[in-house]
Amino acid sequence: MSEGDPGTAAAPYTDAARARLVAAFEACELAELARAAVPIGEHELHPDGTVRSQGSVLADAARVLGAAQRFFEAAAVFERLGGANWELVGDVLGVSAHIARARFTTAEDHFRRALLSPAEVTGPTGPTGSPGPLGEVSWWRAYMAREPLEAALDLDDWVLRHQDGDSGLGSAPVSGGLARRR
Repeated sequence: MSEGDPGTAAAPYTDAARARLVAAFEACELAELARAAVPIGEHELHPDGTVRSQGSVLADAARVLGAAQRFFEAAAVFERLGGANWELVGDVLGVSAHIARARFTTAEDHFRRALLSPAEVTGPTGPTGSPGPLGEVSWWRAYMAREPLEAALDLDDWVLRHQDGDSGLGSAPVSGGLARRR
């Protein structure tokens, strides 16, 4: 593999590239959760139209909302690490810089800590790490910090499996766009 090849091991990606990778993962997770909520199974409704399992669709919606919140926060962190100041973040969201900073500082701090100590989380069932929204452990962020290329390649596979007439994505739609440190 050559140095410019997205498959090069141990690529030193920029913090902004890693933040974009986290945002990509959160978007993937959101898409998967939303997609799973679309089919209406025979097990959901009684023949008279009443609900068989009350609260299950609401629980699905809560998971989608949580994933959307994580994507929203990851996007803000990416913008900040990519050079956006709090005024720009606030302007995009229609709030003041002070409100934007208050809203996203914790997410940015969690991300920066994960970059400094990715070993903090051991895996999907790891007992430690930075809690995300709704008390979830952000194991994937630690995985991304520890193995960014592997995480990007996983997302390449996901994008390529879910193409719906998209063209021009190439063979590395995620990993190919990540900026490396010089």
